[in-house]
Amino acid sequence: MGTPVSKRVTAMAVAGVLALAGCSSPTTTATGGGGAGTLVVATGGEPDALNPVLNYGVDGGSLIFDGLVARDARNQLVPALARELPTVSTDGRTVTAKLRDGVLFHDGSPFTAQDVVFTYQSVLDPKVDSTLRSDLDMLASVTAPDPSTVVFSLKYAYAPFAQRLALGIVPAKALTGQDINKAEFNRKPVGTGPYRVTSWTPGDRLVLAANEKYWGGRPANSGVVVAFVADDNVRAQRMRAGEFDAAELAPKLATGFDGQAGYRVQRVPTADYRGVMLPMGNPVTADLAVRRALNAAVDRAAMVTGLLGGAGEPAFGPIPPSSEYADPSIVGKPTADPAAATAALDAAGWKPGPDGIRVRDGRQAAFALMYPATDSLRKEFALAVTADAKKVGIKITPEGLTWDAITPRMKSDALMMGYGTPYDPDFVTYKLFGSAFAGQGFFNPGSYRSDVADKALQDGRANADPATRKAAYATFQKQLATDMPWVFLNYLQHTYVVKDAVAGVTPRVEPHEHDVANSLWWNIHTWTRKS
Repeated sequence: MGTPVSKRVTAMAVAGVLALAGCSSPTTTATGGGGAGTLVVATGGEPDALNPVLNYGVDGGSLIFDGLVARDARNQLVPALARELPTVSTDGRTVTAKLRDGVLFHDGSPFTAQDVVFTYQSVLDPKVDSTLRSDLDMLASVTAPDPSTVVFSLKYAYAPFAQRLALGIVPAKALTGQDINKAEFNRKPVGTGPYRVTSWTPGDRLVLAANEKYWGGRPANSGVVVAFVADDNVRAQRMRAGEFDAAELAPKLATGFDGQAGYRVQRVPTADYRGVMLPMGNPVTADLAVRRALNAAVDRAAMVTGLLGGAGEPAFGPIPPSSEYADPSIVGKPTADPAAATAALDAAGWKPGPDGIRVRDGRQAAFALMYPATDSLRKEFALAVTADAKKVGIKITPEGLTWDAITPRMKSDALMMGYGTPYDPDFVTYKLFGSAFAGQGFFNPGSYRSDVADKALQDGRANADPATRKAAYATFQKQLATDMPWVFLNYLQHTYVVKDAVAGVTPRVEPHEHDVANSLWWNIHTWTRKS
């Protein structure tokens, strides 16, 4: 989650470090892996822990673990640790999964139904610091009637529950009786996935080796190194220096590789949006007139062209236009409408001051807009919003900060945020805009509250009927467009640079969270590199 994910970004890796396993000799020969050695990819985000129970590999992407289900290149569910897609009872409240035989964890121990039960019960355990617990509040119980069957009993019919079964499964015996929040497992995990962890150096790299006994077949390469390089410009420099086989870069930085021999740029469609969170605890941004003015003042189309190099589209809400649940009625003008912005401010009594900044009751229409200092794209968005707002008399002070500095200020200062999922509209949105999560960290940090939105979000998740769900999410989107607790700006395309020698790359529509996995290298176990 962009902001939760970005919060997990650690200190920038030292630019001159060339000691990444596999980096110094990127053509190391694999043993029986189709001729591909270790592949090295670079990202800006780093997890706090390598444990799915603690939110690692959200929605199933991890490289180290498998869920009962996975997603294919079209993001459709396919069986993984379950030998077939789980079955759902007529009333939608019982979901049964039959497990694959012969699966082993990396330590050689057998995978059984009890591991599934333990994983889900751990998420539900209030003593465990899992941000996924609210994702599973519909789960009444999970049981294992036999070693190869798991039964999930739900409190209510929850249409996207099968998608929640992409959660990576941990071995019960490795964590039973331990404090999961502090377990050594979080840094040295054991999964069933295509790769096992060799080492993790925080702020530097995660080294993975091919799982020779992977149930899905041995990876086509000998391993993967994920380099953590928080600074976009440093990551681009190191990509250009040949250190990485693939790296995610901001659109403008990626464009610099277009046409460069030995590289190709991959622009991947996403449900990942950027927007300004406007806190209700700030006396300026709490004013609906100011929020309306900002929404009218920003030039979304110019941002797509100028900041994204065309790699994106205007955004007006949190459910992507590609979703069957998207409501086209909320779409506004992609270009700025300064007349509408001025009219909203005038009607609310915000009058131009001597310096051009609007004033009401002695208070300037002014506020701070925070963004993570190492994120060059969010900085550019913040500067663009600042310039557009100034044209209608709103003064924004952009501040590039560390996440540690940003976090305590989110209830009162605006924040350039990123979120979004191509999966179900309940995912992310329920927690980001639900009153129950107001002020809880990166869930609804601006404390937006709406009875109408709350009911619509609850109706959308508690009903299996597609028509009922579509109506609920239409109501939610209309209410959000009325209240405007955010200024939604753009949906991005994620941009990556890949060496031409790399084969097997298969882009798919990506969520906001895409650092270690759920990124371009979601299927890196099939990638190879020409010597």
